[in-house]
Amino acid sequence: MIVLDSDVLIDLLRQHSAAIAWLDSLNDQEIALPGFVVMEILQGCRNKVEQEKIERVLADFEILWPSSETCSDALHVFAQTHLSHGIGLLDALIGQTAVALGLPLYTFNQRHYSAIQGLTALAPYVR
Repeated sequence: MIVLDSDVLIDLLRQHSAAIAWLDSLNDQEIALPGFVVMEILQGCRNKVEQEKIERVLADFEILWPSSETCSDALHVFAQTHLSHGIGLLDALIGQTAVALGLPLYTFNQRHYSAIQGLTALAPYVR
């Protein structure tokens, strides 16, 4: 299973050639999105038509939600690192969700995610 962060998903939605080539190279691997990533994408919609289009595209992906234990772990990570590493609330939740599942997170935001112990944050392609 492949877990994507918002920045990678945005590149795919915008049909960037490097992102599409990477996606094609995955063959039949399942792609999952943390629910908070989906919410970030929907937050960027400018109108209802755009939102409905995005919702149709995202309907094909599995949505991952953290357990209450994972949320507690994310709170701890956030409290310990938001000042020193600039990690955001949603990044703590997204990263900790990937950790709880034992999966790498594909993102270009390695700097923020470096504060989360046990998380493997990978850049999927060269921008």
